[in-house]
Amino acid sequence: MSDSLIEGVKVKTLKAIPDERGKLMEILRSDEPMFEKFGQVYVTVCKPRVVKGWHYHKLQVDHFVCLQGKAKVVLYDARESSRTYKLINEFIMGWENPIMVKIPTFVYHGFAALEGNEAMILNLPTEVYRYRDPDEFRADPFSSEIPYDWGDVDRAVSC
Repeated sequence: MSDSLIEGVKVKTLKAIPDERGKLMEILRSDEPMFEKFGQVYVTVCKPRVVKGWHYHKLQVDHFVCLQGKAKVVLYDARESSRTYKLINEFIMGWENPIMVKIPTFVYHGFAALEGNEAMILNLPTEVYRYRDPDEFRADPFSSEIPYDWGDVDRAVSC
């Protein structure tokens, strides 16, 4: 792993604001530089020992935040023209490390739940999901083409 970020990846540290009722956390505002445009909002849940990945998008930029549990989000730069070609970034996110990761187009990404619990990822993509022609291009999470070891996961369920 490298300490440098893949070209186009941005990380925003989020701040949980507690009061006597609970917590509030702003994630993305339309008046900040990280914002491009709004497509839709959705959540995805990953079961323990399962990998959701690899995939990339040609049009859509993703913005991942872990709302529940703890997740390991991994990115791989397969863009031959990128100055960070073949670089891997790994992020551990959750309430203990509240961050948002902006994932550019053509960058493979996937995630796995950590600590034996489900992980819930909120995504704020720049495009709406096209049911008839999805902007999603997949690769096997255990392919030797991407030099990353997901560790002790259930290979039969992961995709």
